[in-house]
Amino acid sequence: MRASGTFTVTTFVPADLKPDPEVTTALPVGVATLVKSFEGEITGRSTTLFTAAFDQAAGVGTYVAMESFEGAVGGRAGTFNFVHSASTSGDDRSNEFFAIAPASGTGALAGIRGGGGLVVDEDGTHRIWFDFDFDPGSGADSGPGRGQGK
Repeated sequence: MRASGTFTVTTFVPADLKPDPEVTTALPVGVATLVKSFEGEITGRSTTLFTAAFDQAAGVGTYVAMESFEGAVGGRAGTFNFVHSASTSGDDRSNEFFAIAPASGTGALAGIRGGGGLVVDEDGTHRIWFDFDFDPGSGADSGPGRGQGK
């Protein structure tokens, strides 16, 4: 199954967290927390732990994000975690990774598994999609709103 939507970052808060001892590289490393709001076939919100090695001026670097999502995907309500990362050399995305964390789903999203992706359109619109199914026996394979029992 596939569900898609758009999202906006409603909060971005840099954290003052550094490794000890710190290793200096050509790209500064940073950590932040984010809150996102989703619309479309994916509705709800997420909280995100975001890490990056990124040169803001050049637009070059790599990020890794772990998100905790609460809402509905394809009409099924619940929560789950997903992780994504990508690199950029300024005007592209490469080395993309996107996965739903196994065994993280609750409610009608219990047993959710799969992946997905995200893109940022030229006009700044952030788009996301999940390609997903459910673990056999999770009870979530009976349609929207089902699968409450695990």
